[in-house]
Amino acid sequence: MSGRVPNDGGILYDENASDDEDLVEVPDVAVPAPIVDWAETSAIPDGLRGADLIQAFVKLLPNGPGVYRMFNEAGDVLYVGKARSLKKRVGNYAQGRLHSNRLTKMVRETANMEFVTTRTEIEALLLEANLIKRLRPRFNVLLRDDKSFPYILVTGDTRAPALYKHRGARSRKGDFFGPFASAGAVGRTINSLQRAFLLRTCTDSVFESRTRPCLLHQIKRCAAPCTHEISDADYAELVTEAKDFLSGKSQAVKATIAAAMSEASDNLDFERAALYRDRLAALSHVQSHQGINPSGVEEADVFAIHHEGGVSCIQVFFFRTGQNWGNRAYFPKADPTLSSAEVLSAFLAQFYDDKPCPRQILLCETVEEQDLLGEALSEKSGYKVAILVPQRGEKKDLVEHAVANAREAHGRKLAETASQSRLLEGFATTFKLERTPRRIEIYDNSHIMGTNAVGGMVVAGPEGFVKGQYRKFNIKSTDITPGDDFGMMKEVMTRRFSRLLKEEGKPDRSVETTEDTAFPAWPDVILIDGGQGQMTAVRAILQELDIEDCVVAIGVAKGVDREAGRERFFPPGGSRDGFSLPPRDPVLYFIQRMRDEAHRFAIGSHRARRKKEMVKNPLDEIGGIGPTRKRALLHHFGTAKAVSRAGINDLIAVEGISEAVARLVYDHFHEDGAK
Repeated sequence: MSGRVPNDGGILYDENASDDEDLVEVPDVAVPAPIVDWAETSAIPDGLRGADLIQAFVKLLPNGPGVYRMFNEAGDVLYVGKARSLKKRVGNYAQGRLHSNRLTKMVRETANMEFVTTRTEIEALLLEANLIKRLRPRFNVLLRDDKSFPYILVTGDTRAPALYKHRGARSRKGDFFGPFASAGAVGRTINSLQRAFLLRTCTDSVFESRTRPCLLHQIKRCAAPCTHEISDADYAELVTEAKDFLSGKSQAVKATIAAAMSEASDNLDFERAALYRDRLAALSHVQSHQGINPSGVEEADVFAIHHEGGVSCIQVFFFRTGQNWGNRAYFPKADPTLSSAEVLSAFLAQFYDDKPCPRQILLCETVEEQDLLGEALSEKSGYKVAILVPQRGEKKDLVEHAVANAREAHGRKLAETASQSRLLEGFATTFKLERTPRRIEIYDNSHIMGTNAVGGMVVAGPEGFVKGQYRKFNIKSTDITPGDDFGMMKEVMTRRFSRLLKEEGKPDRSVETTEDTAFPAWPDVILIDGGQGQMTAVRAILQELDIEDCVVAIGVAKGVDREAGRERFFPPGGSRDGFSLPPRDPVLYFIQRMRDEAHRFAIGSHRARRKKEMVKNPLDEIGGIGPTRKRALLHHFGTAKAVSRAGINDLIAVEGISEAVARLVYDHFHEDGAK
């Protein structure tokens, strides 16, 4: 039962795309099609909006569980909700009683709805969480900064297992330990585990090609199984000890090492005893950096929320195998009128949508539909998940510790946000803007003698840098003279704003934006790393696209001798010589920070592209040679250079290479195609 069909696919930037401006669809779970079997869509009169439209849909809705979506005139999703009874839940919106300003505005903007029925309310809850994360509706509580968590991987598919930091799908054979709150926590733990258990951290290719021990063996951080400095049986024993330690058997492991140290000392083998002593010290170092290590909590996530001043901070602590594996603060986007329990409930469902769930979840307060959420997570995980609000004992202490951390992080966030708002207001005053900018885009180019040229765009807003909006542009034009910064910037501007016009249309600057409006797609201001020459080229592009009145372009030229603090600025309509700001002006520091971030991002993108070019394999250029055939050729001949020298008969001898493919490879390296 739907009219306008929205774009349900979430969009993310693909950093590996050849065109660095391109977007790719995010894979997600299958979503049932909107149900249409209650009545024909023509049963809903045209032109209905708001409560009248909702009331018309209510007459056709069943009493069963399901998920509903509300859309505005443009087809954007306003809200995603779930219901035990679709008819009763959606009917509440049409009545208009006891509605907050948020709900009143949402109902007023509703121009269409879609519904999906589910077999149970649990299925509806899980589907709702998935849709909210994908569609990011404006009126829902939104989980932000939702990056995947890192794990420690002890591989299980090589002769000598390795110790790695791992993100993403856990598809490789081995044992995974986590999640850890941050990559830094994983790195520190791996460094200590190297000293304690001497496990290798090199790649498999390096491991297989070593002919003598590396530096890590010399500094006593690797047992060097690559050159058999340790037997496979002894190395396997070290691996077992490391797994036991990460599995929570730390006291048993330390006792075993301590006993071995005492035995070596009694036998006057002081060098070996010193090695065991260093391993014990490394294990103690791991545990000392873990802070709280509760004895009665084997596996749990602890959630605490502090809700004040329209901002919510949720602090999450991870406990696995009786060890504290770090914590992270989240600041979900939520309407200020929602209670802390409502925010926390919505957050939990989204948080575990794509993450493994522990067997116990500890909360600082009871949330809505707590039992239902526990049943849903249990069904999703395949084991019992208990959601508790501890009232006493060690678990209560853990929750109170998380609450204190949430309160402190909340205070820091408010201070940062207030500071950022003041800087944006100062920026608007300095450059005589009509309104305080909500989106600033900063551009820079990076290349070496014109090679592997990349344009970078970073974005800043009321809450600082918005890294999910960053873009990079591989310079493609063959007409640009190597090193022509004007030409590169012209290409970047053309591609950026041509696409923006196509996807978003021209912005209406006469409409005032409010704080609850979604982060804008169009920039209010663009900062260009360059002087008057750069700005002339940029403004010509804006005029050509007829958007010079939509965007304020400002040039930032480096000062005399490229000295920071002496930059000159070139706003529209200003002097050809530009102007400078006082050396200690906060707005100057703000602009410098944005420019430096753009410079960092552009250089990083350039280095990544250059590295990719440096390791490019000649076989990649041959059409019809995929990864499997390329691997077969390299395994048979050793190198791409050896492949280029091989005759057709030699190529045919490779498994999986037919005569036609052999001819294709041979002809690629021999222009005359002769044998």
